[in-house]
Amino acid sequence: MLSLTRRMTLKRTSMTRVAGAYIDPEGFIEGTFNTRFLKLSIPERVKNLEIAKAIPFADTNRNLKRYRMPNKNGVKDSLWQLLLGVRAAGLENDSLLDIFYEMMAEKYQSDQEYGVFLYHDRYDIPSKSADHKRLGESVQVFEYLICAVCRVSGDYEPEKPECGFLFPAYSQGGALMNCIDIFQSNEAHPHNEFAEMLLQ
Repeated sequence: MLSLTRRMTLKRTSMTRVAGAYIDPEGFIEGTFNTRFLKLSIPERVKNLEIAKAIPFADTNRNLKRYRMPNKNGVKDSLWQLLLGVRAAGLENDSLLDIFYEMMAEKYQSDQEYGVFLYHDRYDIPSKSADHKRLGESVQVFEYLICAVCRVSGDYEPEKPECGFLFPAYSQGGALMNCIDIFQSNEAHPHNEFAEMLLQ
């Protein structure tokens, strides 16, 4: 995951967009936003990079686990199909985003207002020789989404992510299209709690 997280700095980021929704404890969507990442102020970029980075930077097999997406072939309206559409649109299809926010509002339980933050990025995977030396321009691009769910307070100020995911999962060879890496910060809860909510 260091291949992704070490690029999540002001100078190196290639994030294209950030979108999200604010949801109250009763499951009502209070507002949404969607903007180009580079249109954010520098402090806002820094804050959002920290939120996004928390997901892939989490401890693998402890706070971040890989799951196979169920029933990916020919299943209409599946989460897999929805995330593929959101990814392909680069977060620019608000109708698909609204479907995702509604799903989260229906399934995710919280005793406090929370935000669902989505990030879109494209990583040019460097071409390397057998001795790991870089070979010119990249020939593969890893296009992915990061989702972070954070409690918010005051003027919708986000706290650290409670849960989230990276889709599709990443390996050195690129995207694992039928897999998702799911993050959950609280080890007091069963680790698969958020995964079960997403993948049921």
